[in-house]
Amino acid sequence: MWISNAFAQAPAAGADSGGLMSFLPLILMFAVLYFIMIRPQMKRQKETKAMLESLGVGDEVVTVGGIMGKVTALKDQVVTVEISTGTEVQMQKGAITTVLPKGTLKSA
Repeated sequence: MWISNAFAQAPAAGADSGGLMSFLPLILMFAVLYFIMIRPQMKRQKETKAMLESLGVGDEVVTVGGIMGKVTALKDQVVTVEISTGTEVQMQKGAITTVLPKGTLKSA
């Protein structure tokens, strides 16, 4: 009484070719997501890994916390950084965000 009957309708013309066409927007969204988000992130990770592998004693670095210092010792995953004369701090290698050009700390 309160609900009207629902009747099936005939399919629209051209609805048979919907197989690949229905997945096309999903494929396009994934392609855009890959080129805008995933690919740049992978490139950044690769650059960071290369920077940490090339890290050496005497390099001037900036840590995640913003501390600037000079690398005095390297072990597998531990780096010793001299932040001021006679003050050395040990930290994980992953805590280093940037390697500064030589002589940056002298001018600061």
